[in-house]
Amino acid sequence: MLDFNDIQKLMDEFNGSDMRELEITSEGFHIHLSKNEVSFEKPVIAKESSEKPAIEAVEDVSALEKSEASEKDDVKAIRAPMVGTIYLKPEPDKDPYVTEGMRVHKGDIVCIIEAMKMMTEIKSDLDGVISEVLVENEDLVEFDQPLFKVTEG
Repeated sequence: MLDFNDIQKLMDEFNGSDMRELEITSEGFHIHLSKNEVSFEKPVIAKESSEKPAIEAVEDVSALEKSEASEKDDVKAIRAPMVGTIYLKPEPDKDPYVTEGMRVHKGDIVCIIEAMKMMTEIKSDLDGVISEVLVENEDLVEFDQPLFKVTEG
């Protein structure tokens, strides 16, 4: 069982290391540390309990999500189904899978996300026109992060 000092020491060692992410889950305890620049959650907060330590995540609505809510209903986002490095091109010297103004159909490959040396093709779940590319090639993306804006129709 970790106490506050153990957690603080773990955080200090993590901050001084080359690791980008660390997640520990053990018998009623969960902590996720990340040095990644893109984050849609506030840091987790430990709660003291007489039995087991618990962690409470405090949700935050990002500026991007606020702006999406105020946009027209026909503009949707293709979102990342996983955490990883995004590749917008099949190879460095090739053209991107999609660009702004390009029409996409459900099932079209729009990018690749690499996670743990596995390359996963990401396919559009929308029909429409790419109105904005929200990420750069080789960016680290988070789960459910908007990648492309698509104007349906």
